[in-house]
Amino acid sequence: MISSRRHSVLHDTPVGTLTLVAVGDCLVGVWMEDQRHHPGTVAHGVPADPGDPFLAGVADQLEEYFAGRRTAFEIPVAPAGTDFQRRVWAELQRIPFGETLSYGQLAQRLGSPGGSRAVGLANGRNPVGIVIPCHRVVGSAGSLTGYGGGLERKRLLLDLESRVAGHHLF
Repeated sequence: MISSRRHSVLHDTPVGTLTLVAVGDCLVGVWMEDQRHHPGTVAHGVPADPGDPFLAGVADQLEEYFAGRRTAFEIPVAPAGTDFQRRVWAELQRIPFGETLSYGQLAQRLGSPGGSRAVGLANGRNPVGIVIPCHRVVGSAGSLTGYGGGLERKRLLLDLESRVAGHHLF
């Protein structure tokens, strides 16, 4: 029987230990250590069985991503947020691997050309980092700005994607 309550595992990656959180067979959280806007450990739910097939599959796809063998995730996600936040997060998933958009460009895509600040706030509250690629959003001049996991991690993720995609982002 698949649990419908929150359950989580820890997974070591090149950006540190990630907490992977699921409800049933949907990913609801990927949290980095010391991440800004972390909801607290109560949001992790109960520790999952180490052999949990869904979370093991998520961990496998993350391993493939960090090894440069995966450019798109095939993981059902169900991030909790406001309607606007979920619209922003859905649009983030449309940014191709190895590419970036500015906050302003993302706001325009959402039909809110003056809404780059609101987009940035929603982006920063993304509970499913990496899988929902909020790291692909940059400042208007292409500069690295604001990332809940820290700019060093953002650069690492963008550099990884840049190498795999065969072009330089920064």
